[in-house]
Amino acid sequence: MSPEAGTGNRVERIRHARQFRRYLVQIPYFLVLLGLVVAAVLVLFDRWRRGAFVFGSALLLGAVLRALIPTSRAGLLQVRNRFFDVAVMASVGSLILWLATSIDPLGTD
Repeated sequence: MSPEAGTGNRVERIRHARQFRRYLVQIPYFLVLLGLVVAAVLVLFDRWRRGAFVFGSALLLGAVLRALIPTSRAGLLQVRNRFFDVAVMASVGSLILWLATSIDPLGTD
């Protein structure tokens, strides 16, 4: 086996590992996005209070993930610096949860 063949194989493995890492880093973002999609489906089927609750919970999950995951691995959850991201997601998520639980249902769910 020639040294060039071994080098080419190594380069291909490194390229594959980098591409896999690019997708792996986005898992927290996709978890939050999945929560937002579930919330949208609930609202679409006229379950707005449950949808708002899931939406607020997804934002709080995003805040917790952004606070715990290092910046190098935050992926698309990273918008600004860590403090700003966590503060905005936590405050908006808490506000939506408060609204979802405090508004009278008026016969709807």
